[in-house]
Amino acid sequence: MLAAIVAVFIWRKDAASSKTNGPPPAPAAIAVLATQVTTRDVPIWLTGIGTVQAFNTVTVRPRVSGALEKVNFTEGSMVKEGDILAHIDPRPYQSTLDQALARQAQNAAQLRNARQELARVETLIKERAVSEQNLDQAQATVAQFEAVAQADTAAIAAAQLDLDFTTVRAPISGRTGIRQLDAGNVVTANQPAGLVMLTQLQPITVLFTLPQQHLPALRAHMQPGAAPLTVQAIGEDGTLLDEGKLELVDNQIDMTTGTLKLKAVFSNEKLALWPGQFITSRVLVDTRKDATVVPPEVIQPGLDGPFAYLIKPDNTVEARPLQTGLNLDGWTIIEKGLNPGDRVVRDGQNKLKPGSLVSHKEVQS
Repeated sequence: MLAAIVAVFIWRKDAASSKTNGPPPAPAAIAVLATQVTTRDVPIWLTGIGTVQAFNTVTVRPRVSGALEKVNFTEGSMVKEGDILAHIDPRPYQSTLDQALARQAQNAAQLRNARQELARVETLIKERAVSEQNLDQAQATVAQFEAVAQADTAAIAAAQLDLDFTTVRAPISGRTGIRQLDAGNVVTANQPAGLVMLTQLQPITVLFTLPQQHLPALRAHMQPGAAPLTVQAIGEDGTLLDEGKLELVDNQIDMTTGTLKLKAVFSNEKLALWPGQFITSRVLVDTRKDATVVPPEVIQPGLDGPFAYLIKPDNTVEARPLQTGLNLDGWTIIEKGLNPGDRVVRDGQNKLKPGSLVSHKEVQS
């Protein structure tokens, strides 16, 4: 009886053991986000930090001295070239001009008289009624008054110029700054402070720098007749402020920093660029046609270099080593390792290892 009980116990234990040691359950698939490798035209931008500079800056100074009678501009207003900015008392300069005109009239009368006298002497010399000395004196007198007439003309021009300078005009089109002098003050010619600073904002320039290793990419566009390169001005928040053209690549590299200076011109129609402003500048040097690209988050760092998890047809992943190119405008160029149409893991790589089974949801690139 005892032997039968023991036999039944051993049989049940073996049966239970056989159930426990059966084939292991299939591993659960790891949920990831996936995307497809694609092709697109990728613009090649070179990016540097720059500062905005006025296209022209002029300190408007009086050209003559006198009492400042009237100021015609409003601070911070836009003015055009030739607009009247201020008036200086013109009366002393009008008086000087009138005196010069009077002297001219007086000397002109004397010149006419000298020429008439020369004509009479020339007639008498033919009749041998006067000596050659009289002719020489008459000719010298005419020459003297002709020189005086030229001096009078120059004096009148100078007086007229001074009178014109009593009306202070804008030498360029631009925006006025803070007024330095009020009406009623006495100004002097070319005084250091001037009347106002005038700044040309449309167009406007941006000076920025690039590392010297980018010079080969720029050299092809520096040849005579080459089309100017497009330059974008980017604000601190990443917004596009304006788009212009590259005007100048400096003729030397800064030896202390190893950088190259560039100058771009922008129309600045919306006045988004302001002198002294720091911005990010980027210049378009090329466009990579039909480049194989993936979003940057697909690329993973590895001991042997960058790689990406490639999703195979059986939904397992393979760590595919990559040779990457530039990272531009939210895309990384793949030089080698992936082909257009390949499906790769975009998010969730930290849960994976080569051979992991995945269930993926595709997201648009």
